[in-house]
Amino acid sequence: MIKKQTIQLFIIAIASLLISSCVSNKEILYFQDADAFKETAISYRENSIQPNDILSVTISAAIPETAIPYNRNTGSNAVVNNNNLEVMKLQGYLVNPEGFISIPVLGKVLVKKRTSSDLETEISNLLETGGHLVDPTVTVRLLNAKVTVLGEVKQSGTFNFTEQYLTVPQALGYAGDLTINGRRDDVLLIRELDGVRSITHIDLTTADWMSNPKYTIKPNDVLVVQPNKAKVKTAGYVGNVSTIVAIASLVLSATILITR
Repeated sequence: MIKKQTIQLFIIAIASLLISSCVSNKEILYFQDADAFKETAISYRENSIQPNDILSVTISAAIPETAIPYNRNTGSNAVVNNNNLEVMKLQGYLVNPEGFISIPVLGKVLVKKRTSSDLETEISNLLETGGHLVDPTVTVRLLNAKVTVLGEVKQSGTFNFTEQYLTVPQALGYAGDLTINGRRDDVLLIRELDGVRSITHIDLTTADWMSNPKYTIKPNDVLVVQPNKAKVKTAGYVGNVSTIVAIASLVLSATILITR
């Protein structure tokens, strides 16, 4: 009788541990209220240029030879380097702590807090008003944009991206998505912009935050995925559910032998 009661108690204990380690659909599913946000307008916001950014600035004109002095790299090498991002970074314009870059002939140009489009317009105006070039075309691109994803994801790390607009879900996709143990209702977004650090809590289980400006990643953002309750409960000395079951089985076997 004692033996039977002991086995029953252990079965109940193991079942309780398994149940306590489970998570509900409300904790796992993304954008659960997505139907309420159909056909919503998208607001594209360009990222502003920050110190330590590396820029590619290409200047062209109707007569290509006239634009050569205003470009850092010319000739056939430029064609080859377009396929090598690391080489392009080495040859790009590094924004100094004061927010300036130095362009051939034009000299120092303030770029801090400007967007790529703003900078293209400003450099084009400088070339025209200064009598350098007639109707120039200027292209500015950020070469070293990156986002860091940490915590309960399949592959944490720092990821480079070249897209003009990258969203938080896309950044998490670079890291292989959240694990089953990732807390979806409280993802931290750490951002340093214009000398100010901000921390935002993002709830991935709802879609209402998609209209927030922080839905779009900015270069050097950090995403931290916290562990959920199930992960926390099975952390520490015990480890995980498999370990709990193994320990319980050993104790149960020992108890059966003793009570025989």
